[in-house]
Amino acid sequence: MNDPNRLSLEQLAAIDPTLAKPAYDVAAQNIGIVHLGIGAFHRAHQAIYVDDCLAAGDRDWAILGASLRSPDTRDALVPQDGLYTALIRSAGRDEARVVGSVRRLLVAPEDPGALLEAMTDPAVRIVSLTVTEKGYCRNAATGALQEDHPDILHDLDGPTSPRSAIGFLVEALARRRMGGIAPFTVLCCDNLPQNGKTVRGLVVRFAEMRDAELARFIATEVTFPCTMVDRIVPATTDADREVLADTFGISDAWPVATEAFSQWVVEDRFCNGRPHFEAVGVQMVAEAAPYEAMKLRLLNGSHSAIAYLGYLAGHETVADAIGAPGFATFVRGLMDLEVTPTLEVPAEADLESYKAALLSRFANPSLRHRTWQIAMDGSQKLPQRLLDTVRERLASGGSIDRLALAVAAWMRYATGRDERGEAIDLRDPLAQRLIAIDGECGGDAARLAAAFLGIREVFGSDLPAAPRFVAEVTKALAGLLEKGAARIVAEFPE
Repeated sequence: MNDPNRLSLEQLAAIDPTLAKPAYDVAAQNIGIVHLGIGAFHRAHQAIYVDDCLAAGDRDWAILGASLRSPDTRDALVPQDGLYTALIRSAGRDEARVVGSVRRLLVAPEDPGALLEAMTDPAVRIVSLTVTEKGYCRNAATGALQEDHPDILHDLDGPTSPRSAIGFLVEALARRRMGGIAPFTVLCCDNLPQNGKTVRGLVVRFAEMRDAELARFIATEVTFPCTMVDRIVPATTDADREVLADTFGISDAWPVATEAFSQWVVEDRFCNGRPHFEAVGVQMVAEAAPYEAMKLRLLNGSHSAIAYLGYLAGHETVADAIGAPGFATFVRGLMDLEVTPTLEVPAEADLESYKAALLSRFANPSLRHRTWQIAMDGSQKLPQRLLDTVRERLASGGSIDRLALAVAAWMRYATGRDERGEAIDLRDPLAQRLIAIDGECGGDAARLAAAFLGIREVFGSDLPAAPRFVAEVTKALAGLLEKGAARIVAEFPE
């Protein structure tokens, strides 16, 4: 049965006038951006900035969103003409807006040719990505392309029907080169260190494995700006849908919920034009690395620490965890004592205000950001969120107590069983390998720590050979196994 209140272009004029909605002709916008990985984060962040650009008159930059795995987003949004609602949740107050920047949706595995055709269209001048850390087929410890990854091997063998984001980028660029079409800018918006440079290295290396001339073309003609993205976006829940229905009388199958805070820092290096991002609040800079390090190490590093310790301590959400005894103090100490000394802070940044704001954002009870969600794919996240900071602290001789506890908490979580002995729904590319480690080590902290540190894709070869790091992590893991996360955090010295 059709829902008469279902969000759509036809329904725009009839929806609650207090709900912000596009003031431009949504159907008349031209697609200029293909986005790979059209999940909740993109729709709560970059797509909203693009929506603002369209509203300001940049009508040639609407988005074609492509899912590389699941059809869920396409299935939900096509009946809504690509429209969806962003629910901005603050303590005690909800605001909402309808976003119109996503004009077309594809599911890559169903028709890779259609996506390649779209990426080859001369009107498309930017291909952006939010495919998560694991979506780049890279070695998390070294940053290099994982050349034996099944998707990479598949895409080398069958380049016209790729599976990986890297395969799609290279094949589309190859087609544009052969057709005399100017290349697009590759705009990575994932939490990778030096994300533009990292993705450039992956793309060029994959292209080298196909064709040396193609690799040279990409290396010289395609730009890969580094970016920093910052907005907390939990998974959408039925409660979010109910808020929209009850408060605004609108039915939306796939809204996004997010916080009020949003930041996007982008290096101004685009080979084929761009929207007027600076007019809608994007910080266009010459060098994004200092902003990226601040965010990766302070926000994402703290988030991971909260996720693993909080989950083990029995807290479902970040807000629940940060309000528990010792957690806020522990996280602030992690930021101040172990992360801040590793940062090169931009002159215009107010670091103390940023850290205070992070604690306030973590404590926002309306977001319901699950610790389990943040804990996913830890083997891919740890290197840039925590381990790069550890390396700098070891080199400087600084303390690593809090960092070591966060790493040990990941190990404890990655055994696949919680402190009550119940199974954890462990979502990680290395899940089977991680769970097997616990079975082999029988709960012995020293053996567990040594086995986890032996995962070179995560820890490289340097950290397992660093005596102080090994000792600190082993001690922290032993404490977690003996006392539990809640007690360890509550008793952690200030």
